[in-house]
Amino acid sequence: MELRQLNTFHMVARTLSFSKAANELDYAQSTVSAQIQALENELNVSLFDRLGKQITLTDAGTKMLTYAEQLLSLANEAQTAVSTTDIPQGTLTISAPETLCIYRLPKLLRTFQQLYPQVQLIFTPSPYKTIVPSLQSGQMDIAIVLDEPCNNPAVHVETLIQERIMLVSHPEHPFAKKTAVYPADLAQEKMYLTEADCTYRMLFERKLADEGIRIAPPAEFHSVVAIKECVKAGLGLSLLPMVAIESELKSGALVALPWQGDSLDMVTQLIWHRDKWVSPTMQAFLEVTRMTLGT
Repeated sequence: MELRQLNTFHMVARTLSFSKAANELDYAQSTVSAQIQALENELNVSLFDRLGKQITLTDAGTKMLTYAEQLLSLANEAQTAVSTTDIPQGTLTISAPETLCIYRLPKLLRTFQQLYPQVQLIFTPSPYKTIVPSLQSGQMDIAIVLDEPCNNPAVHVETLIQERIMLVSHPEHPFAKKTAVYPADLAQEKMYLTEADCTYRMLFERKLADEGIRIAPPAEFHSVVAIKECVKAGLGLSLLPMVAIESELKSGALVALPWQGDSLDMVTQLIWHRDKWVSPTMQAFLEVTRMTLGT
């Protein structure tokens, strides 16, 4: 089993196309086909189902993909470990949600790029449930997450910032005059929320469910900015991190409602796999992150 075969298999599995993989790898398509055939012969399994011009991973191929990612990551780590200098360089793949990318990370990125211009940072937003597997497979080097405290023993976790999560409205909304807003008050209210796999939305809905409260189907947006504009227009309520609405609270465009349910606060955390070799580049990023975001 050769690394180049694994690399070719990984590219075909990602693109589900021999021709696209050949273009990405700068190979002839016949070379890609030959390498996949050789790997299948060695493993004595079919890694792909060929359905006319379309291909899909077989069960064996799906299993093999996990190992291929780990082996390729380990090979890259080994090459970096023996050839790197103490000067941070190369690439780092980081995952962070949109809220942090907009409201927390610009200062971090500006500082890091000024200090280490030879490092390329690649940001790949990932659903929270896929973060630990992605760290384990080597697809991702570091994750910066906004969530409840993570206690997964497979990863290192550092708490950076305590984040307030607030229920907000337009200043003329009837709830803005209330001295207290309870979970039951939200049953008939129009809500503008982030996508279903957003961590603070999931916590909010779980807390409501614990109280036996079901809200009307919310309007769902992937953009925090779009949600803010809807609430500022008086269309309904939302749940957002304080860091995302500080300017609107100061200007009076939005008001924080006196929420009386369980706390919805979260923490911004820095996560990387426990078995990951911390290269000089990764160490530099961790240190700059602690310096710019740590409390």
